[in-house]
Amino acid sequence: MGVEIELSGLGYEQLVTLVGELLGGKAVLESRYVSKLETPMGRFVIELDSDPVKDLDLTDERVPEALRELGGQAMEVIDAAAERIVPLEVVSPPMPFSELQRIETLVKELREAGALGSREAIYFAFSLQLNPELPDLKPTTLVRYFQAFAVLYDWLKARHQLDISRKFTPYIEPWSSRYTDLLITEGYAPDQHQMMVDYLESNPTRNRALDLLPLFAHLDKPLLDQYVKDPRIKSRPTLHYRLPDCDIDNPEWNFSNVWNDWVVVEQIANNADDLAELRVLFRESRKISLRNLTQSWQDTSANWLHSNGYV
Repeated sequence: MGVEIELSGLGYEQLVTLVGELLGGKAVLESRYVSKLETPMGRFVIELDSDPVKDLDLTDERVPEALRELGGQAMEVIDAAAERIVPLEVVSPPMPFSELQRIETLVKELREAGALGSREAIYFAFSLQLNPELPDLKPTTLVRYFQAFAVLYDWLKARHQLDISRKFTPYIEPWSSRYTDLLITEGYAPDQHQMMVDYLESNPTRNRALDLLPLFAHLDKPLLDQYVKDPRIKSRPTLHYRLPDCDIDNPEWNFSNVWNDWVVVEQIANNADDLAELRVLFRESRKISLRNLTQSWQDTSANWLHSNGYV
């Protein structure tokens, strides 16, 4: 499992120092606003989540002359503004599940140090992202996970995508209805090529609550490039779950809240009977009926999960 935590409220150097102390590592500044921290758990990266700011060079002739003349003063102003508006990000290496308690501790310590999350300002659309490894990369396995996420999307969103700052951003859109309808049809069993084409024809973007593009870059980069070319897509054999807010300054919010609900997706994906039942209910919920006018799929799925002992 890889974890990405977006936050504000701390200066960049302060965050680097604090994470190094908490995780037992020494940070090395690789480039402007990018530090790599070697720890017993692997290499963490601490960075400002803005390539234009990280890559800014006031000696570049493309920068307006007025800024170039100000030199260091301009850079200090830009950096101060960036650290208040652009999220700082802590990116973990792939970690075994047994080590995830360290992330829980890190979140609590950062909160105590003054870290701020999405609720602090309307422009703070910060997230806590998960990159869970899959049991295998067979199309039948991947489709089960996609189906489990599709039927649980409304339930997950109600629990973890709460802040208005992220509700009005395009970063965490659901999959297209056309794709979701295809995905949950009875007997849907594509091979890898068709699985990717089905998704990419309706969702050729990173801006999805469960972003499949890093996985697809790992599976078949040439096919992905026919639909999306974006240097930000990093190839990896994992899912990329982007939906949850990072509500780090809320003492009632913890990393385990997000992780435990993702585990429900894992459990449903690996229980064929329950997944099949939920898919039937989901298909029924998308039909016009009196019942569907009075009860939302979010409520139906939440009641089903409770009745079947998942929550």
